[in-house]
Amino acid sequence: MTRAAQEAARAGLAGLVITPGPDLVHLTGYQPTAITERLTALVLPADGAPTLLVPKLERPDAEHAIGAPALQLADWTDGMDPYLVLRPLLDSAGRYGISDSAWAMHLLGLQEALPGGSFSSLTRSLPMLRAVKGEDELERLAAAGAAADATYRAILTVPFAGRRECDIAADLAARLLEFGHSQVDFTVVGSGPNGANPHHEAGDRVIRPGDTVVLDFGGLKDGYGSDTTRTVHVGADVPDQVREVHEVVRRAQQTAFEAVRPGVACQEIDRVARAVITEAGYGEYFIHRTGHGIGITTHEPPYMIEGEEQPLVPGMCFSIEPGIYLPGRFGVRIEDIVTVTETGGRRFNDTSRELAIVE
Repeated sequence: MTRAAQEAARAGLAGLVITPGPDLVHLTGYQPTAITERLTALVLPADGAPTLLVPKLERPDAEHAIGAPALQLADWTDGMDPYLVLRPLLDSAGRYGISDSAWAMHLLGLQEALPGGSFSSLTRSLPMLRAVKGEDELERLAAAGAAADATYRAILTVPFAGRRECDIAADLAARLLEFGHSQVDFTVVGSGPNGANPHHEAGDRVIRPGDTVVLDFGGLKDGYGSDTTRTVHVGADVPDQVREVHEVVRRAQQTAFEAVRPGVACQEIDRVARAVITEAGYGEYFIHRTGHGIGITTHEPPYMIEGEEQPLVPGMCFSIEPGIYLPGRFGVRIEDIVTVTETGGRRFNDTSRELAIVE
């Protein structure tokens, strides 16, 4: 919270207003049992003591949060106007960063109660708030990556041919939980032509011999995220173009990883990956950014995308996941989570990036 207040001051903000969601968990350890229409908000002044406003019926839970000893607690009861209760904690003419996840009704209520103030989303005003991880966070991200790797190794031993995409997705989810995840966020299984949809939702399509299959999966382990992608082929008879495309993506991913070092702009990671794919003649089929940050959520700043000039800093963690998607035919993506070190990059995913053959 101290560091966040300092960053708010450097950004010219009067402070931060943090509502339930990942920012509140990150700063205080508090997560309401249920996020409802009742206002919960942490006011973190750039200069002053932080205060957490909660509905009175939820105060006992808030008092047991990890960050509670460093907070002043205030409450309100049904029938009161919570925005008027919050107003004295705010500078009437101040500019505040507010959680991206704040409900519109709460932001509108604050604007009405504080007509002289203004609010800016945290992604816009403090995009790097959670970007640089401490050693304890890096350890958790590494453990989540290792659990995802164990999941991938396990999935290579199950039969693919003759089973539905959703069956493989269920296998992935079960193994993520088996290897220590508390929450499964996604299990993308894109077989054959469905692999050309980067965010394909696993469905009832039956996987056939000769299919190329994109596997993208992850979730939370000990509060921190995993996210990895590998592409496999069903049967040993692999078409030449599948091998070619997979090798192009593998080289793009490796080249981007080798470009990671402190001071390099985020957009440069996207540029070097995209250059490899474009030079191979597949540039129009790489249709998304090269990477995204990861931490207590699986997608957060920084983003490896053209126009993002933020320099890489030791402790930043993000995905490197170039892909090629040929509509109606197949797709290939390879993804690792990477952290920036003092001298380069370190992967949190160490499974083979070669094209795996499954049955």
